Amino acid sequence: MIEKPYGADPPARPDSELRRSLGLLDGIAVAASSTAATTTIGIGLGVTAGVVGLHLPAIMLLAFLPIVGIAGAFSRLNRVEPNAGNGYVWVGRSLSPWLGFMVGWVNIVATVAFLAYTTAVTGSALIQLAGDAGVHRVGPLDLDAGSTAQTTAIGVVVLLAVTLTAVTGIRTAARLQTGLLIFEYVVLLGFCGYGIVTGPHDFSLSWFDPFAVPSAAALAQGLLLSVFCYWGFEAAFSVNEEVREPRDASRAGFITLFTMLALFLIGSVAFQRVLSETELVGHGAEGLAFFGDRLADQPLAALPLVALMFSAVASLQAGVIPTARAMFAMSRDRTLGPVWSKVSPRYGTPAAGTLLIGALAAAVAALALVIPRLADLIMATVSAVGIVVALSYALTALAAAVRFRSLLREDLKEGIRAVVLPALSAAALLGLGGYLGWSFYTSADHLELSADNGWFLLLTPLVMIASGFVAAAWSKWVRRSPYFRTGEGTDADAPHLLPTPH
Repeated sequence: MIEKPYGADPPARPDSELRRSLGLLDGIAVAASSTAATTTIGIGLGVTAGVVGLHLPAIMLLAFLPIVGIAGAFSRLNRVEPNAGNGYVWVGRSLSPWLGFMVGWVNIVATVAFLAYTTAVTGSALIQLAGDAGVHRVGPLDLDAGSTAQTTAIGVVVLLAVTLTAVTGIRTAARLQTGLLIFEYVVLLGFCGYGIVTGPHDFSLSWFDPFAVPSAAALAQGLLLSVFCYWGFEAAFSVNEEVREPRDASRAGFITLFTMLALFLIGSVAFQRVLSETELVGHGAEGLAFFGDRLADQPLAALPLVALMFSAVASLQAGVIPTARAMFAMSRDRTLGPVWSKVSPRYGTPAAGTLLIGALAAAVAALALVIPRLADLIMATVSAVGIVVALSYALTALAAAVRFRSLLREDLKEGIRAVVLPALSAAALLGLGGYLGWSFYTSADHLELSADNGWFLLLTPLVMIASGFVAAAWSKWVRRSPYFRTGEGTDADAPHLLPTPH
């Protein structure tokens, strides 16, 4: 593939290519919605505090370091090879087609799992809002914001609605997400700022000390949970075939990442100023609502909950969009079926694939009903997704290090940025994932469907990874995808290999 410089004019779009309609702010909106800062602060902080205690700022800062190295790898790779498949193509070309397929596959599976749990979070927020409005019962049913069954049923309806919105065009979706983000951030910053100033618990510098975390296992799990919190910034790169200016994909990714760092630090300090460790850990999925109640009376206390609901809705849509693009890229290489690469002639989006992603997420959300409590579902999902995301990030960073290794001889400064930092970031994430997997394995002597069972927490990501090898074998020997001969994807600017009916 010929490497193209920034600024090259995009060629005319054949009917089978994605429409270039996004600017910098649109890319930021997609990435920020995918990262879902409000949802992460409202739910993820409580989950992480259950592992590391009152050291959330330290964990968020420490996890940010390898993530910056990963973002640098994404940026440089995107500069020379824009592709909706992202790591799938980059890793396949630089390391191995099997590993490249694995990156694409685990990202898809992890996002579907994320959508399933976010579906339940959305339903929980709506039930909590109904309770604030005085509605605690519908017919014979008592509403319970902690019930996985109730929250999933309501959340699936919302998931289907946002999936339909994503079908009509990414530009429309980005505009909706921008409006939701503005509201979320105004509410979040307002309440967190007020909490930092007025919170009853004294500020402590020990909150920023990672050496005060209870154990090495807690530190490793806390770091991977924090990596999960940052997960989503790369959504800016998944729409890099739909941005008008290729450089804007990288800019949007970095702007989103540093914005998330600031929001996570502000949120973690505010929560620890307002809530005790017991309160922070004990309220789980209802943490943001409890935080709002401690700072204001109704109806103002409901604003953080409304922001959480908006964040969950936006992250549902932002999860559907990049996943459909990744599967679009894999489909045009014949590693997935042709349905995923069909582009709607009306909307210029992979409409069929987008609808299928929404349906798959709804199905997985229904399967998650075997875990009856929402808090347990969240813990199990976040732990599993954290491990596979770390694997995906690490392989992408290693691909950058291998691809640009000649820079170590040609330009040492650029070599450090393009090779050394991504390689160190990859080593850190692989080490964390391996250590955490071993700690899960040694923490139990039997398997049960529980977020407290180490074997279950380890088995879930292993199943995700193993299913990728099965799918890769099918693609190589049944579909006979040319991708497995070269590891290279179809040129983003070339006519589509799989014709789309009109």
